[in-house]
Amino acid sequence: QVQLVESGGGLVQPGGSLRLSCVASGTIFRIYGMAWYRQAPGNQRELVAQISRNGVTNYEDSVKGRFTISRNNAENTMFLDMNSLKFEDTAVYYCQAAIQRSTITKSIDYWGQGTQVTVSS
Repeated sequence: QVQLVESGGGLVQPGGSLRLSCVASGTIFRIYGMAWYRQAPGNQRELVAQISRNGVTNYEDSVKGRFTISRNNAENTMFLDMNSLKFEDTAVYYCQAAIQRSTITKSIDYWGQGTQVTVSS
């Protein structure tokens, strides 16, 4: 089994910062692309940021310059540093990873259970 577990969400005032973490555990041969998504009430889930295995990143326009995605391949972890948070960043944030469990299997996408980020004064 493979599990992705997010942590670090919470309540923060506008302009504040949070760091989200995602840890992958279980039988893992290799993790390829990883990403953070978010879903606000009444909205579709949207891509926030993604990072390739070798560290190439991509960001949704509204978070560019405020959020930073990173990963530690040796520890199967991914992070999202969120600064200058805005009301509209309020959402449940999900971790996603393409994981290959063995040398003879293909990679498939796994998702975490989500962590709530609330930006409120």
